Amino acid sequence: MLNWLYNHLWATRLKKAVTVLVVVAVGTAAGILVPQNVGGPDTCADGVERHGGECIGVNGSGYDFGTPAIAKVSDAIAKENRRVDGRPHITVALMLPLQPESDAEREQLRSDVQGAYLGQYRANRAEEKPLIRLVLANPGRNYGRQARVVDDLAELADSPKHNLRAVTGFNLSLRNTVDAVDRLTNELNIPVLISRASADELANPEGREAKPRFKGLARVIPTNRQQAEALAAFHGGLPDEKTVLVKDTRPDDIYVDSLARAFSRDEKGRPGAKDQEFTSPSINDPGETGNDFSLIGHNICRSPAQVVYFAGRPVHLRLFAIKLAEVSCHGKRYKIVSGSGAATLDRYMSDADWKKLQGDAGARHAAVTVQYTAPGHPSAWSRELSGEKERPAYLTEPQKELEELRSLAARQGAGDIGPVQLDDSRTMLVHDGMRTIAQAVFMANAQTPGAVPPRERVSAQWPRLESAHRVAGTSGWVCLTNAGNPYDKPVAVVELDPRTRRLAFAGLAWPEGGRSQPKDCVVPSGTG
Repeated sequence: MLNWLYNHLWATRLKKAVTVLVVVAVGTAAGILVPQNVGGPDTCADGVERHGGECIGVNGSGYDFGTPAIAKVSDAIAKENRRVDGRPHITVALMLPLQPESDAEREQLRSDVQGAYLGQYRANRAEEKPLIRLVLANPGRNYGRQARVVDDLAELADSPKHNLRAVTGFNLSLRNTVDAVDRLTNELNIPVLISRASADELANPEGREAKPRFKGLARVIPTNRQQAEALAAFHGGLPDEKTVLVKDTRPDDIYVDSLARAFSRDEKGRPGAKDQEFTSPSINDPGETGNDFSLIGHNICRSPAQVVYFAGRPVHLRLFAIKLAEVSCHGKRYKIVSGSGAATLDRYMSDADWKKLQGDAGARHAAVTVQYTAPGHPSAWSRELSGEKERPAYLTEPQKELEELRSLAARQGAGDIGPVQLDDSRTMLVHDGMRTIAQAVFMANAQTPGAVPPRERVSAQWPRLESAHRVAGTSGWVCLTNAGNPYDKPVAVVELDPRTRRLAFAGLAWPEGGRSQPKDCVVPSGTG
């Protein structure tokens, strides 16, 4: 065989030349026809790989993850990161799905990323050290590939170049989200601050004897239970027979499950109408739920219920409200009450939807209105102060913060980051989360001047953020308990009125029996 190869391919100079030319040609063709990444990852950008059609990973150099809505703010983040490069800094990761499918979700995402960037921008000009580098971390749709991204974040935390010291964001309360937070805090000792997810399962239990489920976890958004308690205090004790609970039973959505339990108030059930259940196919897919909602609407019509507590996602809430309005019920009017997830409901509404919720032409009141708790609202502080003879600090300090944020966005002092909308509270909450992280980092650094604080020192500052070290967020004072939860943080009660097609601020509600936060936000004994 060897003799045959030698005689036919290499015996003469001509055969050698022909053989070399053929080998080169075949090699060149293979390089053109065969993708360079066969056997390796398909790279979307630096630190980001394609998996199952999604770009998964961590990037802070301006990549928008194929979502044009965040292109401008991603560029602004990259510019700010270049400014701090080479100077003492820590890294903060904003972890949330970065490739949403609908226009409404893309607008929500833009608000989230804008809030993180504006928080970074302000913190880096506070004359405190170290500076903050911000990276975007995409765990995939519904956090489905969070494990791979957590691996990347672990490397950044161990790297003396990047010094990852906190992960924030977390906009969906799902089982995958719990798994990510669990590993980040308990296994990797990376501090986590939740700015958007409101499920009780993503909070540490309160009480001196309680053991934290997540070591190093803090939050700036009240839990579903706290929001429900604030609503109950706001309404002054609505009779149960006038209410009914409509809830989604889809598994693994802990936001919906937590909200349903919060609205139930106890395990004995209500003396009025029984709970009305439906099962949706996914967070953003209505599926066949419209048929269920029509049947449920007729049952509610025959009941004495006038207030409907809805434990579900905005896509399903919109459809339920429409189907309830379509039920002819002798002029009966309804108020649907839901949690903070409804803060973006108006972005899903069409002209036809608004008209259906208005009901009969000429009617004094809309057929269906929707009321929900928002963790922040741009009208809250000015409206509350307008009726106050005194000017308490728990109102004036957040008002000042909000004015500074609004001014910064309006003047484009931080650069062109696209249109900034504050009504849905997302920009406000994520901004406040970044400000809270910065405060913890600065306090940790003060104990070891000139050095980047270890991650354990950062999370150790969460319980210190009260009283003299409270964070005056745009959404209210952030005063953390020993468990890392915000103490008695107010929520805005907002009503979606079909007649005006606007979000009307109804008032502030407080989780602790309707009482506002204590003077200077000194967290009382027995919490955390």
